[in-house]
Amino acid sequence: MNLHSSLAGAGRRGTPAAGTAMFLVGTLTAVSATISHYPVFGGQAVRYTVAALILLAVARFRGGPARRPTAREWALLAALAGTGLVAFNVCIVAATRDTSPATIGTVIGTVPVVLAIVGPLLEGRRPAPSLVASACVVAVGAGLASGFGGGSVRGLLLSLGALAGEMCFSLLAVPLLPTLGPVRVSAYSAALAAPMLLAVGLVTEGTSVLRAPTGAEFAGLAYLSVVVTVVAFLLWYGALGRLGADRAGLFAGMIPVSAVVTTVVLGLGRPGPADLAGAALVGAGVVLGLRRRVVPCDAAPIGIARGSA
Repeated sequence: MNLHSSLAGAGRRGTPAAGTAMFLVGTLTAVSATISHYPVFGGQAVRYTVAALILLAVARFRGGPARRPTAREWALLAALAGTGLVAFNVCIVAATRDTSPATIGTVIGTVPVVLAIVGPLLEGRRPAPSLVASACVVAVGAGLASGFGGGSVRGLLLSLGALAGEMCFSLLAVPLLPTLGPVRVSAYSAALAAPMLLAVGLVTEGTSVLRAPTGAEFAGLAYLSVVVTVVAFLLWYGALGRLGADRAGLFAGMIPVSAVVTTVVLGLGRPGPADLAGAALVGAGVVLGLRRRVVPCDAAPIGIARGSA
């Protein structure tokens, strides 16, 4: 099988995985309403603890080489957990007190643009103009679906902090995936994030950081742990290795669209013309971006170039 065929095959496998992962992440907003009265950081600590246990069990069941991460890899994993999981959640929670969810969603909706530019630069290649243009279309569609919104300067800065955390969640994983693989990167980062979030919860919420959940809260936490964390993380990191950060990043525009769909499914609201127009723009941008199929040989996706699973 030649390199072009391998890359095409990787793209076919990575595309549905990336789309599904970001759609599942987008359901977090609506599902989180079921645990709105549960201590925020305690709930996140529980979520990542459960996810880490499941992922570590999966890694053990799958077998294969169980090489311990090096000191550098542990440092990257800690940075990934601290920024992409902990700081992201802290910024989101703090931002909601100063600005609207629409503004937060709009800022985070620019993830495709940033990944389309920064991803290739970190790999030593130029961003593709067509891919950057497609990412801009996706970002506009995501903003339209979010409603753009408004808020204070502090809220905007915190939203930008959440955006930085979202970027680190992908970019810091890129050098780890070839050696550790999606399962262990997901497991280790979740395991490191849990005590960090618990510590934040103890500072901000005191001894009430944890309590027994109600039935609805248990179901919500279980969904966030298994579906939004375990399944979505594995799908996303697998797609990231196959597509590269720039192309995979296009699917981040699915998050606000998925949030709208989930809201409708749960009977919490109906989509308006802006929601539908935003969804259409996101779809168009993703399709246009994925039409670019030429990948330089020295920038092959991680899974092809280095043989990771």
